[in-house]
Amino acid sequence: MSTDRRLRGIALAVTSATAFGVMPVLAKVVYEDGAEPIGVLAVRFAIAAVVLQVLARTRREARPPGRKLALLVGLGAVGYVGQSLCYFFALERISAGLTALLLYFYPALVVVLAAVVLRDRPRPLALVCVVVATLGTALTIGPVTGGQTSGVLLGLSAALVYAVYILVSSRVTGVGPFATAAWVLTASAVVMGALAVATRPQLPSSSKGWLALVGVALIGTVVAVTTFFAALATLGPSDTAVVSTVEPVVSIAVAAAVLGERLSPLQLVGGVVVLLAVGVLARTRPGQPVPV
Repeated sequence: MSTDRRLRGIALAVTSATAFGVMPVLAKVVYEDGAEPIGVLAVRFAIAAVVLQVLARTRREARPPGRKLALLVGLGAVGYVGQSLCYFFALERISAGLTALLLYFYPALVVVLAAVVLRDRPRPLALVCVVVATLGTALTIGPVTGGQTSGVLLGLSAALVYAVYILVSSRVTGVGPFATAAWVLTASAVVMGALAVATRPQLPSSSKGWLALVGVALIGTVVAVTTFFAALATLGPSDTAVVSTVEPVVSIAVAAAVLGERLSPLQLVGGVVVLLAVGVLARTRPGQPVPV
């Protein structure tokens, strides 16, 4: 892989992580406006699916052939929805900090599963970076409290489901990022829409809440998911997962800037550690030693 192509892939992964990182701040505004998670997810996926289907056609990205289309639909209906629901139900049972920490085991799981299932032997650098980035993520999230065992298991399940989702997504080749995201999110929208009809969740009660929800759909879904798939096609699952650990750093930084939340010195150190791990990964091509 050329240096330019690799840097482009890392830039796409950072863009994706940044867009995903902004989403919790927007979602907080939506929830404070009275909306409930299943309703938020249903509207988020529905808006994103429509926008992405239009973009895929505008960019003339072909509809995936039968087998690949079925795989993408399965990824959306089972993988993306499953991860979202595991994460949501974990939040009901354990603290937000512990839930986030458990979810961010997924980069390590991606590296391990890629080695075991796909026979994709990880480079020593990737192993070092994933360990350092995971430790940095733990520092960034900060102190966590306990909770129900079922909540811990759900948090770990969210990480595992997301890791499998990433690995399976990486095997869908020859499909453009907009078409890939469009069909994944269309399937997610159908499933979450059915759940919303069955449970009748509350939706935002004001224009402010709806505007934030549109932001969740466009920034935290359309931009985030398409750039993620583009990065995945360029870097592969392991490096993309490591770079994605920038996400909680962005979330905490945006929350501090927009919502006035205070950052502890330990969180600042954690953010620097994550960025250093990603920086080392960006400077090194496969087969090269770690730069010093």
